[in-house]
Amino acid sequence: MTAAIETKREPTVDMKLEVVVIPVVDVSRAKAFYSNLGWRLDADFVGPDDYRVIQFTPPGSGASVIFGKNVTAATPGSAQGLYLIVSDIETARDDLLRHGVEVSEVFHDAGDNHTGSDEPYLFGRFRLPGADPERRSYRSYASFNDPDGNGWLLQEVTARLPGRVDGSDTAFTSSSELAGALRRAEAAHGQHEKRTGQRDADWPSWYAEYIVNEKAGNSLPL
Repeated sequence: MTAAIETKREPTVDMKLEVVVIPVVDVSRAKAFYSNLGWRLDADFVGPDDYRVIQFTPPGSGASVIFGKNVTAATPGSAQGLYLIVSDIETARDDLLRHGVEVSEVFHDAGDNHTGSDEPYLFGRFRLPGADPERRSYRSYASFNDPDGNGWLLQEVTARLPGRVDGSDTAFTSSSELAGALRRAEAAHGQHEKRTGQRDADWPSWYAEYIVNEKAGNSLPL
């Protein structure tokens, strides 16, 4: 995977992707499934002509999903490759299991080693068991389906590639996400002190710089 090429553009009107439509057969069943995940129920509107729309938002997400009756003509189950970005793939998978969701084992892409089961997803087709051996960001996954077969993919992202986010957007949406960032900063800071051969008394500033730059996809301190 290559980093995005930075492009300059004139300021324009913000266009925020906030809603993804997923097609379902049984609206009540789908509502129960996503409610059981702990996702926030934002709306359940009923209108004329047998119209109903339900909106859920995953924890920490800026985008929501909607489904219902007479919402889309797409075939139920045809929504595939719906990404849920997480900071800890095992923790996220364990949370789904606690909610009774049938979820795959953690896997990574085989790359040029075309072995493993063939199931399409955005960054590869050949799955190997376990997280990425080097635990690189963007490389570890787990997948699950909703009752209609719409396919969701957990992807572990711990460090953003350049150009992926606004450099000023370094907020965290949960305590667990911030805790993960602190653990990575602690490990990196340990290597920093080994290189310098001395204790860093100003470690809070180093941690802060590391966490902010990692979140924004900028160069990390050494």
